[in-house]
Amino acid sequence: MFKKMVAISMVVATMFTVGGCGANNPKEASQPSPAAQAETKSQEAQVPAGETPIELKFTSVSVPGDTHTESMDVFAKKVEELSEGSIKVKVYHSGSLFSSENEFDALLNGDVDMAYISNPTIATKIDYFNMFTSGYFFKDYEHMTSTLNGDIGKNIIRKDIEEELGIVPLASFYLGSRQVNTTKKAINSYDDMKGLLLRMPNSPAWLFLGKALGANPTPMSFNEVYTGLSTGAIDAQDNPLPTVQSAKFYEVTKYIAVTNHVIDSIYPTINKVTWEKMSEKQQQAMREAIEFTRDFCDTTNLEKEANLLKFLEEQGLTVTRPNLDEFREKVQAAYLEDSEQTAKWNMDLFEEIQAAAK
Repeated sequence: MFKKMVAISMVVATMFTVGGCGANNPKEASQPSPAAQAETKSQEAQVPAGETPIELKFTSVSVPGDTHTESMDVFAKKVEELSEGSIKVKVYHSGSLFSSENEFDALLNGDVDMAYISNPTIATKIDYFNMFTSGYFFKDYEHMTSTLNGDIGKNIIRKDIEEELGIVPLASFYLGSRQVNTTKKAINSYDDMKGLLLRMPNSPAWLFLGKALGANPTPMSFNEVYTGLSTGAIDAQDNPLPTVQSAKFYEVTKYIAVTNHVIDSIYPTINKVTWEKMSEKQQQAMREAIEFTRDFCDTTNLEKEANLLKFLEEQGLTVTRPNLDEFREKVQAAYLEDSEQTAKWNMDLFEEIQAAAK
């Protein structure tokens, strides 16, 4: 028995001695393993000589499945490739980093490096951007993208945003076009909108749009729309086609009119201080990666819209295509005849952009 206890004591003492060796040599204990050292050297070797590695935080309140959410990952991968590893992007979607109420301020303050910013949001700081939110401001997708991604967008619109807000819009991505979805009758002309109880978000700008469309705008929260359509509290709602599908409005409506009354877009934007920390080569990699991503985003959304019309027809909805020139003329007239709506617009720029649509 005594010999057995001695043996156990010797084993315990040996274990304590071995464990203590590491603790008494902190330098040796904290030394990375050869494999970890090799990985670190490999990562450092990937960054071009003379370039400072940069890690960007890119935030959005959009959710998985949205094309512009998928585009964040497309951009992150492409810019790392084009910068040869000197730019890495960490993506935060679904409002996981900042809420919709705080995201814009976070970008302005530099608390986040990149975010998607919309025209209505910019309009809270730069008055004339309200005109970009009006009905039929853009005639179609080509008019929108050639304006916002062309000379006017680069030399006027983006420049004004950068100079007044200290953020740099890199491009304008297409989000989709809003259509009118109805329960009782098909919309084949502007006159068919008369008296229609059209649900709108409860804000002056949205309600004015409903009125300009010739309908009787009815304020209602989004989560009440399905029930409102099914009970007859409203006759119609307007949203991009992906929303009609995801919210299952096709279950409680019979018609959808391709009105394209709002051609919606969004700017992927970077904080100016962050932008100016980059080398010229890194900035060029950012521009090329954004253009690559814009093509992905726009093409994907255009294809989705085309496929969703087929889907909605398969669900029993009748798709109509009213005369958009008639809609555009009458809706724009409603805005231009209301001095309160246009008081802060940049009318010279408005006329220039509208002329480009003809």
